[in-house]
Amino acid sequence: MIPQKASVLFRQNYYTDNHIVINQGGTSSGKTFAITQVLFCLACEAEKLVITVVGQDIPNLKAGALRDAQSIYYGWAGLQNLVKSYNKTDRIFEFHNGTILEFKSYDNAQDAKSGKRDFLFVNEANGISYDVYTELALRTKQKIFIDYNPNSAFWVHDYLIGKPNVQLIISDHRHNPFLSAQTKEKIEALKDQDLEQWRVYARGLTGKITGLIFNNWFICEEIPAGAKLVAAGLDFGFTNDETGFVMVYKQNGELWVDEKLYNTGLTNTDISARLIDLGIGQHIDIIADSAEPKSIEELRRLGWKIAGAKKGADSVNNSIDILKRYKINVTRQSVNLRNELGRYKWRTDRTGRTLNEPVDSWNHLIDPLRYVALNKLRSAGRIKRNSWLAPRPDKHVAFREMGMLL
Repeated sequence: MIPQKASVLFRQNYYTDNHIVINQGGTSSGKTFAITQVLFCLACEAEKLVITVVGQDIPNLKAGALRDAQSIYYGWAGLQNLVKSYNKTDRIFEFHNGTILEFKSYDNAQDAKSGKRDFLFVNEANGISYDVYTELALRTKQKIFIDYNPNSAFWVHDYLIGKPNVQLIISDHRHNPFLSAQTKEKIEALKDQDLEQWRVYARGLTGKITGLIFNNWFICEEIPAGAKLVAAGLDFGFTNDETGFVMVYKQNGELWVDEKLYNTGLTNTDISARLIDLGIGQHIDIIADSAEPKSIEELRRLGWKIAGAKKGADSVNNSIDILKRYKINVTRQSVNLRNELGRYKWRTDRTGRTLNEPVDSWNHLIDPLRYVALNKLRSAGRIKRNSWLAPRPDKHVAFREMGMLL
């Protein structure tokens, strides 16, 4: 059973004879979607298979591969007829032929030793350790699919690429026929802002993203019970840009941040309704982009306590400086904010010289965080350099350029 809407990446992954298929791709290339289509096809074609999709953690899976799987399933009537049930809690599709498609994450290599499978898909593999991958691969009988954005070289480049029975597919947004022209233009615009990010995200080439602005953030499981709400931050978007909303808390001199909203196509009425659905009270302070006075006024008339960010000369760098004074704890559920923090970097010119301004992309949750800093954290004194400010081990190591294209 072949889907009616399939890209070249589907065909490359579906018809391969190699044991390991590596999908190195830029943003929005459609690699995860295509591999998930392949897995559904494989599940329909043979009885009593076990197919496992593995991600860094469950929130990442829900925001990526699992969301794609749900989109494929609910949009494909023929597939629905072959699926016996879908358990949302355990994230398992069970087919009438006895095959299961499961979505899982593993805390460590010991945890990954549990269970065997016929097919394995390692989603966003640069967020998974080589030890975990090794245990999973040893327990996979037929085929392994891997995908990732090539921010830098990692264990795939060190141990897999170039080995026998391993296929490398490099893709970018040009291979995705279902992507809007506006989104493609936005990705290509990176070339005028940062050549290294353009190479990685617009061409899918292995690079090394340097000059990241924030290295003072860490993942936490939840907001502490005693943390005090500082304010919420709101960045407006619509067609091509996401509307971003974050809640910022403070405890023991540290910031705690929780992502609440990250969607395109939201009107101000939609934003209000979504915030109410999320259980957010209208009494809290919301700091929004002051460049949108009409939107701020509309939300104020809808009952929200909202004000514009106090922007001024060099307010972007000032707000960044304020935020860098704190240890920033980001909830595990804040997948899009975590992705932005891992990409937010200083601009460089064509000679590679670092400029004193950020790349204006992947900032629809970082910007509202900055707005809160401008209005509510200005008086924060500089903190002492504690152990958390020591450099963290960086998974981004020296890169080796791969010149293979579809």
